Amino acid sequence: MSSSEVTQGFCCRECQEIVADDGHLQTQLSRESGKLVSDKKGLHVYLRKMLHRRRSTIPNSLSSHEKSALDTIRNWETIKGKRALLCGVTYDKQKYKLKGTNYDVIKMRELLMFRFKFPSASIHILAEMESHLYPTKRNIQEALRWLVKDNQHGDSLVFYFSGHGLRQPDFFDDELDGFDETICPLDFRTEGMIIDNEINDTIVRPLKKGVKLHAMIDACHSGTILDLPHVYSTKERRWIDNKPPSGVYKGTNGGHAISISACEDNQLAADTSAFSDTGKQMEGAMTYTFRKALLNNSKATYASLLASMQNDILAAKKKCFSLRGLFHRERVQVRFDY
Repeated sequence: MSSSEVTQGFCCRECQEIVADDGHLQTQLSRESGKLVSDKKGLHVYLRKMLHRRRSTIPNSLSSHEKSALDTIRNWETIKGKRALLCGVTYDKQKYKLKGTNYDVIKMRELLMFRFKFPSASIHILAEMESHLYPTKRNIQEALRWLVKDNQHGDSLVFYFSGHGLRQPDFFDDELDGFDETICPLDFRTEGMIIDNEINDTIVRPLKKGVKLHAMIDACHSGTILDLPHVYSTKERRWIDNKPPSGVYKGTNGGHAISISACEDNQLAADTSAFSDTGKQMEGAMTYTFRKALLNNSKATYASLLASMQNDILAAKKKCFSLRGLFHRERVQVRFDY
């Protein structure tokens, strides 16, 4: 590959390979380092352009349909107390399509409504399903702003994402491992990904005292997707400092932020039918074990939640179910108001 060529790829949770834009397997992923094997100079130039992509959209560049979608999100009511944003991206009609994300979103909505008593009107979904707005980059960005808009003491906020995740080189010394984590909207090939720095700025930094945010991210490379200052290691049973080398503040404005991810930053997550009664329904392994743990234990703690999720995954593996790509070292990140 010449220095002028750049392969933009993404990680498929089912095949565990990097798939190029044209659908051919041109780039591979190092499972140990999680690094994209590509031309460094070309990749550097491409990613710098993507990182500096203007956040504000040019009105004339939007279609009437896109403008209507953004206006709809801006007009969502900011219900006090409990509200949630659920995003499921299937990447329909693409070779890297995911089969379980719509089901994940539906089941997460049921969990919030029946287990945690979230009002139906306080839950908004972005998904490739009839009657829902699509999870495009602009729609997700606007919806994240809605989630934390006018947050106040006593609010309980939820952000859930099921889809592809990637990582890219960090050029601003914000990451201990040298990589930014990302989530991939429906249109990420043309509009770019949403990186952890932006997610932190949008839904973590604004959290006021007395406000709690829970983020559940069922995607590859999602371990530190919210860039929170502390990470809990289930293996070492202790909190690990995750503050950026640059010294940039990544905490809240007094509130609490908790992130539960499908895997570590250099690992891959999985869609699987292993937990389906029929053996046919695909769903995110993290999402299923998360829901089951909470439905079976009304007094679950974060520690018991993770233990239950790990036990279910290990039990499924012992039964020889296909959990290709699934890693059983979930992480919890928590920001406390000291």
